[in-house]
Amino acid sequence: MPEGPEIRRAADRIEKQIGGRMIDDAWFAFPELAKRVDLLRGTQVTAVDTRGKAMLIRFANQQVLYSHNQLYGVWKLHRVDEPPTTKRSLRARLETEGRVASLYSASDISLWQESELETHPFLARLGPDLLSQQVTPEHVLARLTMKQFYKRGLGSLLLDQGLVAGLGNYLRSEILFFAQLHPKHRPADLTSAQQMQLAELIVDITRQAYQLAGVTNTQAWIEQAVASGESRRQWRFAVFDRAGLSCHRCVDVIERTMVGSRRLYRCPSCQPYVK
Repeated sequence: MPEGPEIRRAADRIEKQIGGRMIDDAWFAFPELAKRVDLLRGTQVTAVDTRGKAMLIRFANQQVLYSHNQLYGVWKLHRVDEPPTTKRSLRARLETEGRVASLYSASDISLWQESELETHPFLARLGPDLLSQQVTPEHVLARLTMKQFYKRGLGSLLLDQGLVAGLGNYLRSEILFFAQLHPKHRPADLTSAQQMQLAELIVDITRQAYQLAGVTNTQAWIEQAVASGESRRQWRFAVFDRAGLSCHRCVDVIERTMVGSRRLYRCPSCQPYVK
């Protein structure tokens, strides 16, 4: 599943394609949405943003199109006379000035009034979005020390969208590696300095992944990995997807484990479990 940085980059592309323009036509595969197409025709797209892994296309009449790609959804951008070649099922289509944004394969799509959006059952559970809202390390630190998060293991906590929105599996491994923390560690186990460093890394690594199209590694380690023959799938990360390879920091062998039914990568020497 795409994580917050990938969804935010997709939102940027959609905004470039249809943002600031009037909707000439719209189409939805789902009957309950198809009945409401007239709400969007002739209405300007004012913004495209995200909350975690959800896409929010905002219109001048205060309507908001919510979508979640889940595992298989994908937006494709194209000219009206050049539809994409795909076997995917079209779910939604927004046309403006000959430009089209089409959503394929997703099933979680709905139209909301802006004033009611925060009551959406998914959005209501989310913490602040690291890429679409002004979130500082201090904000994240305050959330890490909240009662409902403070004594939870980081391996599961960093996937909880209620903490902050947008973190996912590769970001979890990368954040823990750079923080030199074991997934069993809890915010309650850390010193004040470690808590602050963790909060900073949650913000910084997520934003780096957004800015660099999923690259979370350091430049020096990238050069080292490329020189040793690693593929982009491996060198883009410091630890994720590098099981069996040497740790950039200490040259021990990276291990793959399962935490919360999701794969997690860690260095046993750099990330020991110390109570």
